[in-house]
Formats: sequence, structure tokens, C-alpha cells
Amino acid sequence: MRNDSVICLGVGDGWPSADRNHSAYVYRLGNACFVLDAGEPVCRAYKLSGLSFDAPEAIVLSHLHADHFGGLLMLLQGMWVEGRTKPLRLYLPAHALEPVRAVLKEATLYQPLLPYKLHLRPLRAGKPIRIGEVKVTPFESTHLVELEKRRGLKPTRRLVSYLFLIESRGLRIGHSSDLGSPDDLRVLLDKPLDLLICELAHFTPQQVCAVLSGQKIKRVAFVHLARSYWSALPATRKLLARLLPDIPHCVPSDGEVITLG
Repeated sequence: MRNDSVICLGVGDGWPSADRNHSAYVYRLGNACFVLDAGEPVCRAYKLSGLSFDAPEAIVLSHLHADHFGGLLMLLQGMWVEGRTKPLRLYLPAHALEPVRAVLKEATLYQPLLPYKLHLRPLRAGKPIRIGEVKVTPFESTHLVELEKRRGLKPTRRLVSYLFLIESRGLRIGHSSDLGSPDDLRVLLDKPLDLLICELAHFTPQQVCAVLSGQKIKRVAFVHLARSYWSALPATRKLLARLLPDIPHCVPSDGEVITLG
């Protein structure tokens, strides 16, 4: 019997919030378990989930904005003090490997102090990674490029953010992370999806649903809602129902579990 689920540890956007954690999700697909993004307070949220700190085989980071990365150090420390001994892989954009290694060293989260092996691995667009029986394929989004453009900045180096296609025993899940354009989602939509976890912080429901409408998606979970949409949640739900009448969808809260299969 399948026991596949996504635990929403944090569904908040990039603003300070009294009632939402920042972006963090636990995927449990078959015998595989991994954390996708680590916005704070991910360690506390993970502890509340009741899962063992030995459970995740990997942590995957879409990009290094603080609302997706800011809780990483405490999560790694939490695994230490909770007695983890099995190795852990940390996947992140290639350009972030050396800066993150330096931060981990300053935070004394390195071998031989850590009681578990921590392996940093680069993500590369279109190159799948394997976590147990799960295949996770990262695709570049235009999130960081568009952000710098809007601020009138000329990048000094190329920063990359990712969205993901997650496949396990016939299941296909899309995870948007942050988008630079709703059209970034199209790379995930060439075949039917069982679930799409889709941000709603950087674009209007009308803009996002224009891309999703008519697509073969069994369910959409809208997360990372901008403060204006979250604070008027009943109205936002009504709007989404009108814009996306043929695709079941939900707006999960922190701690909610989305079951699949």
C-alpha cells in the first residue's frame, strides 16, 4: 500500500509573519524522505511533525533567498543534537557550494565535529538527482534574473534558482519554488501531473491560473501566498475557484499533510 505525502512545514511568503513559517516541505514518497527548502523555523516545524531526524536522506535547496534557506543551519544542528548518524546529502545551486561550505565551517557544522557525514552536491538544470527510488529533476526558473532586472541591477555573477519535477513509481509532482514568470511552470506541464505545489507570491492568481487552466493536473496546492492574498483568504479561495473551476485545488496551512495515491 502506498504511503506518499508532502508535509507543509512552512507555506509563508518572504515577509515576516505571525501565523506562517517560511518555505519548507518534507516529501515522503515510498521509502524515500527528503526536505525541500529550509526557510526558518524549519527545525521547530520538523520537530513538531514527529518525524525522526534520521528520516531525511537529503535536503534540496531551490535557491538561497533567506525565506528558503534561512533555517538550514538550525536544521543541521538539530539533526546533530538529536543523534543523527546516517549520512545526509545537501543539494543546492552549484554557485552556492563554496559560500555555504564557508558558512557551515563558521557555524562549526563540519567534519569531524558533525557526527554524520554531510555531502554537498550541486544541482544542474535538467540533470536528475536520485533520492532512494525518487527522481528529482531541477529546471531553471527566471526568478533571480527577473528580480535583478526589476531592481535595475547589473548582475556581477549569474545566480540560479530552480523549480522541480519529482517522480516516484508513476507519480509526477511539480514544485514551483519561486517563479520569475508564470511561464516558468510550462516546463513541468508537458505531461500530466498528480500534484503541483505552486507559489502565489510574485504574480496574481489571474496570471498563474492563465497558465494552469486546461492543463492535465489532478490537484494544485497554492502556497507561498502574498500577504494580501493570505490576509483575505476566503476571497482568495473564491477567486481561485472561479479562475480554476476544472482543477481541484487547496491552500494548505503550516503543518498540513497532502496525501497522494
